[in-house]
Amino acid sequence: MKTITTATYKLNPGTLPLLISMPHVGTELPPEFARQMSPSAAVKQDTDWHLDLLYGFACSMGASILQARVSRYVIDLNRPPSGESLYPGQITTGLCPLETFHGEPLYLPGSEPDSTERERRLRTYWKPYHDALQQELVRIKTAHGSVLLWDAHSITSVLPRLFEGQLPDLNLGTNSGQSCTAKLIDHVAAVAERSGFSHVVNGRFKGGYITRHYGQPDQNVHAIQLEMSQALYMTEDAPFSYLERRAAKVQPLLQAMLQAALEQLQNRSST
Repeated sequence: MKTITTATYKLNPGTLPLLISMPHVGTELPPEFARQMSPSAAVKQDTDWHLDLLYGFACSMGASILQARVSRYVIDLNRPPSGESLYPGQITTGLCPLETFHGEPLYLPGSEPDSTERERRLRTYWKPYHDALQQELVRIKTAHGSVLLWDAHSITSVLPRLFEGQLPDLNLGTNSGQSCTAKLIDHVAAVAERSGFSHVVNGRFKGGYITRHYGQPDQNVHAIQLEMSQALYMTEDAPFSYLERRAAKVQPLLQAMLQAALEQLQNRSST
């Protein structure tokens, strides 16, 4: 199957019952937005840098991979279209973020997007990504009977404004157990436990909109979010260099976690 590339996303269809979504890997800031944004926005600090490289092995495995092309600073593809907070009472960024994770303004004064602009961005960027995600889930489920949606993310390991101390290396989220079966996440967590990397399930990050909305285990659609510490594979400050030696230690673990999830998924389908 051919790769599909649009202004919003890139989709590599695969052959396994596995779709890896990367909604925050995009780095493009279209000129009409960049002109209105602050110098902090140009740094793109909050990007999920290099996940396409880190998960490069997944194509040869046979996974489908969906990658955003536009920066999350334009619109956050892992937020609900209504803009409601996924973590009430906690600091987080919105559908069309106005500030970075560190609290720095993203727009020049008076240039913030209004409701009309937010609706335009929903139509132009958010909806095409989610249409592609939904269609690929349907295609995979039709072919295999079930599907695993792995929502791939990364974040700087220390962010005092959002959480205390240092994050665990691997932060697995299943919407508090609602987006996949207990056995499936238990198999994945067991691999993480044996790896020697620190991990937590449904800690600070329980899964964003994609995990919560699409994960429907009763309909044979299972979703897991992995929020990974960027310290495991890259430098966390500009120029955000990819560290191949570190990444090479993490990639076998990622592959093992995905394989464990697929084995459990296929065992469940065959019973």
